[in-house]
Amino acid sequence: MNTTVRLAQQPEADELLGRSPLAALIGMLLDQQVPMEWAFTGPYTIATRLGGEDLDAHEIAAQDPEAFAELLSAKPAVHRYPGSMAKRVQQLCQYLVDHYDGDPEALWRDAATGKELLDRLNALPGYGKQKSQIFLALLGKQYGVTPEGWREAAGAYGEVGSYRSVADITGPESLSKVRAFKQEAKRAAKAAKPAKKP
Repeated sequence: MNTTVRLAQQPEADELLGRSPLAALIGMLLDQQVPMEWAFTGPYTIATRLGGEDLDAHEIAAQDPEAFAELLSAKPAVHRYPGSMAKRVQQLCQYLVDHYDGDPEALWRDAATGKELLDRLNALPGYGKQKSQIFLALLGKQYGVTPEGWREAAGAYGEVGSYRSVADITGPESLSKVRAFKQEAKRAAKAAKPAKKP
């Protein structure tokens, strides 16, 4: 896996995301309740603090949980909730060790269909349906992982020319479009809620 991505909007972090399947999976895991760039810079910060140039599922899974939580909590913190996210990152890595011998690329290497790959992503700790669909769209649109029916399995996130998620970010301009889409979706959701009775 070696591709050019601009998800973190920071060259070193994006370079790692472009070559490390585990970095991409962890970035996606961290992508909640923080700006996307912050989430996708996280894997690079973790790798640097572990003293390496890449991430290894075996190594992360074997870390002492308290020490790993401290590693993510050090300033600047990797996430708004570094303690709980440290636990999730370790759970994800342990799952990869248990089910894929620590090789994250094995998740999609032999997936025959988009649905099969979506099911595998859904089984990951910390990955719900929406996160799995977004990551599937990211794999298809930017990493060249395109099993049969991947766009359909990714739902609206797989649409050509959409600006719905991190899967569509290729630079600052597309990041602005995705932000605008998300803000509009939030406004629409708020407007759709029934007013509270006094």
